Amino acid sequence: MRLLRCLIVSGSAAAMAGAVTFSGATATGVAAPARTSHAPSARFLAEARTALAHYLRHNHPQAMLAHTGRTQAVKNVVAASAFNWAGYADTATKAQTFTKVSGSWTVPSVTCSAEDQITSGWVGLDGFNSTTVEQLGTTSWCYQGKAVYYNWYEIYPKAVHQVSTALQPGDKVTASVTRTGTSYAFKLTDSTTSGNDISVTKTCALAICKDTSAEWISERPSFSTGIAPQAHYNAFKITNGSQTSSGHTGSIGAGPGVNSITMIDSTQTYNLSTVSTLTGGNSFSTTWKNSY
Repeated sequence: MRLLRCLIVSGSAAAMAGAVTFSGATATGVAAPARTSHAPSARFLAEARTALAHYLRHNHPQAMLAHTGRTQAVKNVVAASAFNWAGYADTATKAQTFTKVSGSWTVPSVTCSAEDQITSGWVGLDGFNSTTVEQLGTTSWCYQGKAVYYNWYEIYPKAVHQVSTALQPGDKVTASVTRTGTSYAFKLTDSTTSGNDISVTKTCALAICKDTSAEWISERPSFSTGIAPQAHYNAFKITNGSQTSSGHTGSIGAGPGVNSITMIDSTQTYNLSTVSTLTGGNSFSTTWKNSY
């Protein structure tokens, strides 16, 4: 889920290495309204978790920037287009500029068809203008026509960890990544459903994790076979978006560099997810337009 600057899509570049780790979690899901009204069975959820582990083990979740530097009406905000990101990224050129990123959102529900589709919402450090990423968030995944929801954290290039036990659409979560020296504290609190909190600390050397960006992103991950179709999510809205850079805590709009990212299709013809302007400097929403 780190960002590679490129002008065209020439295939996915590897970003995530290592095994996928599940920590004894039991994912939960709700059925697509058009297909069935009952929750997936335990057997189905077990099959979904196995498929998800395989999916992530072979994925290449590197975001790809199509355009940047386009004119935008909002002062001091640079408009960019990416093939699998929508949201905002604050950037700097000096290493170790950012020490914290945080935000709140409601886990979006998804409307599923027979096609496997996925969407992830997250906050993180690095990834926009560096080759690492330290992030955590939630994923809404359509698997065989049913919706499965889970949360996770990652410090690339180590494994993605799924830790949810009962994540539901509509759950209100607050997430943050805080760096102290070489230590990264990942924290996610689900104030709606118990059993879904994350609180873990990992390390990354300063020479590897540059901390030159902070992000608030809605994403459709990319894999060895290409970028996954984006699940039709009902809403993704970040509130209370905050970052700490050069020792000062401010909103998304406080910068230092503020980038607004629209997700576009591979032909660069139409939008897959649009992004709103900032409200109060710390809130915005992305809107689903198409899957691929």
